[in-house]
This record gives sequence, C-alpha cells and structure tokens, in this order.
Amino acid sequence: MDLLKISEENTPKKPKKYSFFYKFLSLLSVVRGYNIFIIVLAQYLAAIFIFSPEISLKEVLFNLDLYFIVLATICVIASGYIINNFYDVKKDAINKPIKTKIDSIVGQKTKLNIYFLLNFIGVGIAFLVSWRAAFFFAVYIFLIWLYSHKLKKYPLTGLFSAAILALLPFFAIFIYYKNFSTIIFTHAAFLFFILMIRELVKDLENIKGDIAQNYKTIPVKYGEYFTKLLITILVVFTIDPIYFLWKYPEIGMMKYYFYFVGFALTIFTVLLWKANTKKNYLILHNIIKLIILIGVLSLMLIDTSVIIQKILNAATQ
Repeated sequence: MDLLKISEENTPKKPKKYSFFYKFLSLLSVVRGYNIFIIVLAQYLAAIFIFSPEISLKEVLFNLDLYFIVLATICVIASGYIINNFYDVKKDAINKPIKTKIDSIVGQKTKLNIYFLLNFIGVGIAFLVSWRAAFFFAVYIFLIWLYSHKLKKYPLTGLFSAAILALLPFFAIFIYYKNFSTIIFTHAAFLFFILMIRELVKDLENIKGDIAQNYKTIPVKYGEYFTKLLITILVVFTIDPIYFLWKYPEIGMMKYYFYFVGFALTIFTVLLWKANTKKNYLILHNIIKLIILIGVLSLMLIDTSVIIQKILNAATQ
C-alpha cells in the first residue's frame, strides 16, 4: 500500500500555520513521550536490579552498549507510535477527537518522514552495539509496522501482538545481559497478562471507532460480555506468577507491590462488570496504567541490599 497516498487522504486540512513550539508539542503527543520515558526508566531499573544485580551502579549507568540499546529503543518505539497514529487517524478522530486535533498540527507527510528517519537512526545506533542488535531492531520495526497495518484489526493477533511488542524492549536488555533466571521469566509472564488486560480494556474503550473503521477486535466480534469474561480470566491468571514470585526471597520489599496489585485488580474486576460507558473504561484503563507505573518504580524494591551495595560501591570508586 502506498503510504504517501494514504497520507494525502488522511491529512486533515489545517486552518492556519503553527509555530515550532506547537508542532513540537504535537509531535510529542504523537510519539507519546510520557510512555517512552516510562519504558526507558523501566529498562534501566530492570538492568540495575534484575538483569545485573552484581554489577556496580556506575558500570550499568555508564555502559555505552546499554545506552545505545536504550537510545535505539527510543527511536524505534517513537517511530512505532507515529506509524500507529498514521494508520489510526480516522479511528482516533472518533475515539479521541481532542488528541487527534493536537496530533494533526504536524502533517501526515511530515510524520511519515520522521518515521523513516527514526527507524534509520535506531538501526544505525544498534549497529554500534552489534549486527545482531541491529537485526533485532530491524525485525522489531517490521513487526510494529505489521501490527499497525494489519494485525491490530483482528481479534487474537491484535491482542497477542500488542502485548508481545510491548515486552520486546525488555527482551533486548535480557539478551544483552544473558540473564536467564526463573524470576525474570516469571516477571515477564506477569507483565504479559497485565498488558493483555490493558489491550482488552483499550478495545472496550475504543469500540465505537473500531466498529466505524471495521476493526475486528474481540469486543467488536464477540461482544462486551465475552470480553469482560476474558479479562476476568486473565486477572485470575496473574495470580499464578504472583504466587511464584512470592516464593523468591529476591523480590524483597517488592512483595508489597504484589499485595497492592491483588487489591487493585480486585477493585478493577468489580468496576469492570459495572462498566458500560467509555468513561468507565477510561477509569479502568488508568487503573492498569497505574499498576504498570508503580510496578516499574517498585523494581528498586526487589532486593534493598542491592541498592545499598551499589550506592556503597559508587561511593568508594
């Protein structure tokens, strides 16, 4: 499909010219700068407290290869948000009219040019680490495009591919440190279930635009009741990795985070079955985002001795 042709069709008519500042804010909205910041924070915290607990804080923070991997991640994820925005502009105009107006300050052709530029820079930076890293990010770019163009329009492929794509930035760090511990896979399973719950809630929230643009998401194809039932099953599935994580003393004070998750998901499930409006689903979506955000910050609590030791090592170097 000709992307330039799509861009001409999807470019809204701008009534006036905007300053560079407004265009920058618009682009920041398109690439979801807040989400990228959280992902980068999660990558570094995971590198410090999960993937390399024995390595000093200074070594992790000033590891040039890790820096390049994170920088490549920023470029590729930002480009992913751009291409997703590019294909979803008509759907978003229905589901998110205010955000769509902000995003439209930057033209579709400009977004497309930035998309290609960010992908080129991302793969180029990854080459500074290794050809394997460059290959990984090249495949990641293709998968994001495939998801935005095709996969997200169908029930199961859209659900699973969205959750997997959200996990891949951490997989890059995982491969770099070659840390294959059970606790890491268990954390990944927990996060995978949470991400699938988030995607289903988003589909419920955006059902109006999905129907209008013929997206065959699970709520569209199977209805809201079935979707709520599926979300409830996924909530139950999160108990399994949480139980296994509780058995590991390495999680330290992070066990209190999982107590919070249990409480939050209980409230979430009750509200889910009462929800019947877009506003209700937005609240549920924000609960899941809060769970993810607190989960990122709580990585520092996995083993408090790691924090103390890293600070002491940094002070003596």
